[in-house]
Amino acid sequence: MTSSLRVLGIDPGLTRCGVGVVDVDRSRRGTLVHVGVIRSEPDAEIGDRLAIVAAGIREVIAEHRPDAVAVERVFAQQNTHTVMGTAQASGVALLIAAESGLPAATHTPSEVKAAVTGYGAADKRQVQTMIARILRLDALPQPADAADALAIALCHAWRRGGPAASGASALTPAQRAWAEAEKRVARTYVRTTL
Repeated sequence: MTSSLRVLGIDPGLTRCGVGVVDVDRSRRGTLVHVGVIRSEPDAEIGDRLAIVAAGIREVIAEHRPDAVAVERVFAQQNTHTVMGTAQASGVALLIAAESGLPAATHTPSEVKAAVTGYGAADKRQVQTMIARILRLDALPQPADAADALAIALCHAWRRGGPAASGASALTPAQRAWAEAEKRVARTYVRTTL
């Protein structure tokens, strides 16, 4: 097993698609490799916008050679237009990962927030602040889409594919809090359904 895992995190979107690459070592320590936002014009044709997102993701993969790709899972919201664009960009990201021979996974926004902050309903500023601390950055990553991409990459490395051995001792404090919360919810669900 290698000493670190390089993950490309993608916060899908058509106008702004956040991309972040991190290396995570055996001690679960993350290091920033790359962060950015792929942008397309809102008034451009949908096919052209998806092509821009695809080209940007391919460029990041070619330049930084990640071991895995993690994409934020699309969640329901009232703005159907936004959900459609996000879902389309997500599909493009997953397709490119498959074409590149990279394992890919999706993570929900609450799963990502809980992994990096210990709280599944954290706001954008809290996520940015924790990403800056975790990656030892001098400033908060901007815009929020970029911070979200880094959070997705860290979540994936810590929860699914991290090089560290599994077990409670390998978890960060935020991950331990999340695991405990999941256990409490599971116990409550079992009691209320019996």
